[in-house]
Amino acid sequence: MPPQPAIRWPEGKRFALTIFDDPDSQTLAQSRQIYGLLADLGLRTTAGVWTIEPGQTRRNSPGETCENPAYLAWMQELRGRGFEIGLHCVAPASLTREEVLAGLDNFRRHFGANPVTMANHYNADAIYWGPERLSGWNRALYNLVTFGRSRSRYFGERRGHPNFWGDLCRERIRYCRNFVFRELNTLKACPMMPYHDPDRPFVNQWYASAEASNLPRFLELVTEESIDRLEEEGGAAILYTHFGHGFAESGAPDARFKSLMTRLANKNGWFVPTGTLLAFLETQGNGRTIPAADRAAMERRWLAAKLRHGTS
Repeated sequence: MPPQPAIRWPEGKRFALTIFDDPDSQTLAQSRQIYGLLADLGLRTTAGVWTIEPGQTRRNSPGETCENPAYLAWMQELRGRGFEIGLHCVAPASLTREEVLAGLDNFRRHFGANPVTMANHYNADAIYWGPERLSGWNRALYNLVTFGRSRSRYFGERRGHPNFWGDLCRERIRYCRNFVFRELNTLKACPMMPYHDPDRPFVNQWYASAEASNLPRFLELVTEESIDRLEEEGGAAILYTHFGHGFAESGAPDARFKSLMTRLANKNGWFVPTGTLLAFLETQGNGRTIPAADRAAMERRWLAAKLRHGTS
């Protein structure tokens, strides 16, 4: 793995941190609680959305969509306050190409531009997901340890399949999330991010994340010690989470989460949305094609983390 680049962050900041929040299980009330806190603290992050309501008979996950006018208005307000709106596929259900296209058009109509950042949801239209995230022997090992359960489940990049939309992804989305690690300093885990993978050409640029998918995992990963270490390393964290998974269950943000975010906000960090952080890294020499050996090594580290921690 190449060494983490020495980054001079804008405005004399010592490190960078952002969050990409998937909308699974999130209610409007929870969203208002969490994003209200982040806004008050001066932290600007990315809220992933679904733009299509597929109906209860097709849903594979609970959570609000932009077809709820009140939720859409809240997302538009957040965008106006400096948050980024990203995409978590376009619905909590498997969609055809025509439905995906309609969902992308909805996004552009709602927010005035195409999504800059995206994260796959577990739909048949997910792109380069399941075994397709990996190559060669790493893919074979993944199929072995998962008993082949993910084979022939995801088709977003497969031309001719009803769920294919890879060309639309390449045309409209800049950055897509792939590997996640139990390491707060995401740039340390993936020094080249964002990076292009020529074996997966329908995604322009890939990025990694720090695995904090629910409140307990968030609190395990984001601690006073790990925040201080991130600052000392001058690194960058892109936290992957679901604010709908335990962060505001009692009508207010979790007290420990609030305390950590307050401590974080008082540090000299660059707190910007995911797309802003990744675009800056491209100006620092990242964004190039990843060498096959480096990607294979990252695949192995992700597989090890998945076996040990159950990372996504």
